[in-house]
Amino acid sequence: MSDQDTELAEPGPVSNRITGGVFTGPVIQGRNVQVILPAEVTPAMTGMPAPAAVFTGRDDQVETLLKALAPGAESGAVLVSAVAGMAGIGKTELVLQTAYRALRATIWLPGGVLFVDLFGYDPDRRLTAADALLGWLQAIGIPGEQIPTAEQDRSRLWRSVLTAYVQQGRRLLLVIDNAADTAQVAPLLPADPSIPVLVTSRHTLDIDARQHNLGVLGTGAAIRLITEVVALRRGDASRLREPDQQQAMTELGGLCAGLPLALRIVAALLADRPQPASLAALLRDARHRLGRLARRETSGEIAVRAAFDLSYRHLTRGQARLFRLLPVNPGPDISTTAAARLADLPSGEAIVLLQDLHRAHLIEEPATDRWRMHDLILLYANSQPPKARDEADIGRRRLFTYYQDTAAAANTHLNPITTTDIANFATRDHALAWLDSEHTNLIAVCTTAPQHRLPESSIDLALTLGRFLELRRYFGDWITISNIAIEIYQQIGMESAKGTALINLGNALRGVHQLEKAIAAHTEAVDIFQQLGNRHYEGDALNSLGATLTVARQFQRAIPAHTKAVAIYRQLGDRYGESRALNNLGSALQQGRQFDKAVTAHTQAVAICRQLGHPHGESRALNNLGLALREVRQFDKAVAAHTQAVDIYRQLGDRHGEGRALDHLGSALAGAGQFKKALTAHTEAVDIFQQLGDRHYESHALTNSGATLDEARQFQEAISAHSRALAIYRQLGDRHSEGTALINLGNALRQVRQFDKALTTHTQAVAVYRQLGDHHGEGRALNNLGATLADASQSEKAIIAHIQAADIFHHLSDRHGEGQALGNLGLALVEVRRYEEARDHWGRAARAFADSGDVASVSSICRLLAELPPMTDDG
Repeated sequence: MSDQDTELAEPGPVSNRITGGVFTGPVIQGRNVQVILPAEVTPAMTGMPAPAAVFTGRDDQVETLLKALAPGAESGAVLVSAVAGMAGIGKTELVLQTAYRALRATIWLPGGVLFVDLFGYDPDRRLTAADALLGWLQAIGIPGEQIPTAEQDRSRLWRSVLTAYVQQGRRLLLVIDNAADTAQVAPLLPADPSIPVLVTSRHTLDIDARQHNLGVLGTGAAIRLITEVVALRRGDASRLREPDQQQAMTELGGLCAGLPLALRIVAALLADRPQPASLAALLRDARHRLGRLARRETSGEIAVRAAFDLSYRHLTRGQARLFRLLPVNPGPDISTTAAARLADLPSGEAIVLLQDLHRAHLIEEPATDRWRMHDLILLYANSQPPKARDEADIGRRRLFTYYQDTAAAANTHLNPITTTDIANFATRDHALAWLDSEHTNLIAVCTTAPQHRLPESSIDLALTLGRFLELRRYFGDWITISNIAIEIYQQIGMESAKGTALINLGNALRGVHQLEKAIAAHTEAVDIFQQLGNRHYEGDALNSLGATLTVARQFQRAIPAHTKAVAIYRQLGDRYGESRALNNLGSALQQGRQFDKAVTAHTQAVAICRQLGHPHGESRALNNLGLALREVRQFDKAVAAHTQAVDIYRQLGDRHGEGRALDHLGSALAGAGQFKKALTAHTEAVDIFQQLGDRHYESHALTNSGATLDEARQFQEAISAHSRALAIYRQLGDRHSEGTALINLGNALRQVRQFDKALTTHTQAVAVYRQLGDHHGEGRALNNLGATLADASQSEKAIIAHIQAADIFHHLSDRHGEGQALGNLGLALVEVRRYEEARDHWGRAARAFADSGDVASVSSICRLLAELPPMTDDG
């Protein structure tokens, strides 16, 4: 290549000329530097390590980085790409793969690649920018004795040389690896905007660069990495691909938490001994996992802990203290406020330290103002010895106290009988938002507090969180923490508190339809309070027992339980307790088809709450009153009751209550034949629950909307609503509600004569309830299946389904359900001209309806009987 003169067009009177690669100190001080490169300079490949033969899961990132290397990419783009991430995440490997791919596949870099490892986190090998510049200048042919001593002078010379390279058609790529801070990198960056640069660091550096934060590998990529490395080392990895090894391979990927360094160590260990299950068992113990994620290679030991050590040593005292304390939080992430309480720091100081750790990629920010650690870094932080005695224990107590106090403040916005805490939370929505964000942490505190000798944290939160967990339908969590509280109370002999925890446990079990266990828990609570002579809590336990018995459709037991609770509260002068018991009594009476009595009970509950000035209780009682009024077909009064409930909830700012009341209002309006207004109310309810993120009540509102559309004979729209509700229930894993949605959808499909789909849907509903052991649901599903079979002219199958349904309801002592099944059975028998059997079953149906107090249904059966052909002489 011939010599070329390159003029750097900087203004000024001084011009210096450099030829043949000979440079002197005084030259560097000139304003204009003219560089003449040596006659022969080979492409710059000095010092770049070879890329790994196995590389998976990063193709998208490579493509992104490659685009920034293309000539012309500098137009309006930043050509410096900074790849940041935690130790062992694969930053160096990513840029090496990108650099080699660019060299092999393109002609973008005729000057080659210059690589430098700055060892920014290794105090023994760390390079200064001046050291790096010296190495690079020598690498491109500048004699060492002619290279300036001062860093600034080396940087100016370096930029002049790079510009000369570009102008002579020798564009190259700079790879700057393992930079710890901006000071190490800034002097190495070119002035010429056409020269691309790849920088890696464990920190997010303050340089003019496009940032690329590297995350962990997904499960599939992690398993491929392990398998392919083993295949390369052993020549065969078929053992790892066998089906019986997949569970262990998946577990290994999880134990490494997707960290490439850990995955490569695991692969090396498997190459020595390909026993995934044994290795997984070895790594399963969190106490020793980091120590076992190490392997001796010819180049030295490769270990995850050693990589983390270098990052930890880079921290200031304050950063290191917070880093050690963060694992004290038992949940998956922590808020800035909670971290400040944990470390006993002002919020402003805490956020600075958290941001420092985030820039160092020792913590992640999964959401605004929330922080978490990678699993292996969490283990590493947990293993660091404290600098002060009881550092973790004292921090844990501060943190748990913060969670307890704040949860109690939030609960005041959910509990209608407490004074609302506005110091912590201005509104109910703010309180719910905090509870939602801290839900997992709060449950983790409950479950871990006893092992840290802080049982009071479990007890307090178990009692505080019940209303929130019920509202959000986190019944599994509620069961867990209630059992923990019961065990603690049992150990310390606090029978009264144990009884309260049993009430909570029963309520939670009711939410997941474990009704026998729920009834047992509530019954035990009643017995405890009776033995203690605690009448008030006895009333609470009876009220909860009655509610569970109502769900179990044991109305003959539920009604007396609520009636006794009402009497207790009246004797005690507890008017609000009386209103709650009346409200529940009304619901039991309504579902037991004693509608007039139900209306009376709910009306009394409304009156008491109004006298007490208790709007939450009033609105709840109004909603239940409206439901009872609908059953006696007093739709105008039902609409008025639900409308009042909507108004109260709106005045209270209770969006959730407003949504429920609107949904009930829609059903009452549909009963009154005002379908347009009804659908508007249902739609408003759906919108509210969507905004609140409450999927369960959203699907409930969709179900009621579908029912209204059925009544309005808008069957296609009804099918759509029921299908949406079904999809949500399945996503939520709510099998009982899924069964109801299947029945509703099947009935809508039946109306448009899509019998095959309807039969499939009803058959699925039967299967769901059988799997759940819900006999009442099974009876309902069989009854609807039978009706659909009859419409599809499959009368014999319909008869079998209705007989099965009638038998189930008979054994459950559900006379009304039995009457419905027997009535449908009679219709199916008539279709096959089995009139005498139909007459017999309709007679039984009439008696069942009479026993349940359903006079209208008795009349309907009598009309059917009258239309039958007369009995024959031998009949």
